[in-house]
Amino acid sequence: MMGVGKSTVGKIVAQKQNLEFIDIDLNIEKNCSMKIAEIFKKKGENFFRLEEEKVVLESLKKHNCVIALGGGAFINKTIRDNILKSAVSIWLDVDLETLNKRTKNSKKRPLLNKKDNQKEINRLYLKRKKIYQLANHKINCENLNTNDVANKIINFYEKK
Repeated sequence: MMGVGKSTVGKIVAQKQNLEFIDIDLNIEKNCSMKIAEIFKKKGENFFRLEEEKVVLESLKKHNCVIALGGGAFINKTIRDNILKSAVSIWLDVDLETLNKRTKNSKKRPLLNKKDNQKEINRLYLKRKKIYQLANHKINCENLNTNDVANKIINFYEKK
């Protein structure tokens, strides 16, 4: 889910394990030469989701790397099936109150550029969590710092 710390924690895990770090959203921005919000505005969410699928599937061909997905990527069945087949997937979860605090003033999240962001984040979370539950592992990140979360991820990976 957006705002849980995927990119921050992913960088830490990659650094600790001496692995390449791939941030899907940053790669999409690089490929399209514009920010995610601008892509949504100018080309639409469907274009973004197609680009996201292409970038994720290409990234999954790499080995010895940590990939931070965008919050909606795992919802895509093709992406999810490929991840579950060839990678270790981890759902970073926080409660809705924390999500609301972290995303409240964000201008870079196109799905939240609505009048009632709190209502929208709640709706997205409730809709997506059924699919997020399909991940190989779940970490409740409430009351954990980024290093604690990173260490849990490393433990999951080492056990696979």
